[in-house]
Amino acid sequence: MTQTPKSPTEQVTLTQFIIEQQRGLPDASGTFTLLLNNIVTACKQISHRVNRGALIGVLGSAESENVQGEVQKKLDIITNDIMVKALDWGGHLGGMASEEIDDPIKIPKQYPKGKYLVLFDPLDGSSNIDINLTVGTIFSVLRCREGVEPETEDFLRKGTEQVCAGFVLYGPSTMLVLTTGNGVNGFTLDQDIGEFILTHRNMRIPEETSEFAINMSNQRFWEPPVKRYIDECIAGVEGPRGKNFNMRWVASLVADVYRILNRGGVFLYPFDLRDPERPGKLRLMYEANPMAFIIEQAGGLCSTGAERVLDIKPHDIHQRVPLIFGSKSEVERLIGYYQQPTTE
Repeated sequence: MTQTPKSPTEQVTLTQFIIEQQRGLPDASGTFTLLLNNIVTACKQISHRVNRGALIGVLGSAESENVQGEVQKKLDIITNDIMVKALDWGGHLGGMASEEIDDPIKIPKQYPKGKYLVLFDPLDGSSNIDINLTVGTIFSVLRCREGVEPETEDFLRKGTEQVCAGFVLYGPSTMLVLTTGNGVNGFTLDQDIGEFILTHRNMRIPEETSEFAINMSNQRFWEPPVKRYIDECIAGVEGPRGKNFNMRWVASLVADVYRILNRGGVFLYPFDLRDPERPGKLRLMYEANPMAFIIEQAGGLCSTGAERVLDIKPHDIHQRVPLIFGSKSEVERLIGYYQQPTTE
């Protein structure tokens, strides 16, 4: 269910919302609010760059590769720089990690170090940017040993240890979806005043669904549990599920997650047999963990098929995992298929 303020006098800004939440915490210092404000400032700048697109010459390939060997877009590099510059000076962070950078990013020596770590994907879905489809920014916040220079190991924490996770959607409107472990709330950027306004309070994933999202071009490489699940969905009313399903695949994780938060459904980017040495497509630290935190806080489930995503102990900051999430009953069905013996 979503709730929209009835009048401008009832509007709640993101800053007001976070401060009101922190008032219930006796040891709250306000540092987290300031950190979140810096993240939001960066995302407003990214929103502006994305919206301007070709008008300011930031579309197209940068003719370089990131640490994963993927071709970078110009906006991948620009948005990464925006995030780093917005966060490195505030004194709230011990360090950062970006999907676009090989090693953790150190805080410059002239700035104080804080008690948090931030991991981010500065522009998720950037392969869609040149055709004007929805992209976004994903971020995750962890606690850090205060005042020290964090090592890579400090970032390698289970998803259950996240303090906060969120994503910003750059679409027809710019939206922020956020959890601090007390449910999921959505905020819409009011361009006239430059503030994120609470528009979707206590977002919950509908339990019943008739939609699934998967890249069907990989069908020949799927494991038997995924083949079984999709075959049952596309069999329609005459199949074992007894109803028709629609497929929705944006190929932009932020867009697919946002749709599922509002309409229910299940998203699958499973392990496939094309390259057995590659455990999955999506990054645990920058995509799977923050999205799993949000999905579970909204009443859904998130799994690799074999284990809960939030329980995975990372071994690398760029680790990849299979990802299945969405309406609780559908993910439970898929997990059940993985647990059954197969003859294939």
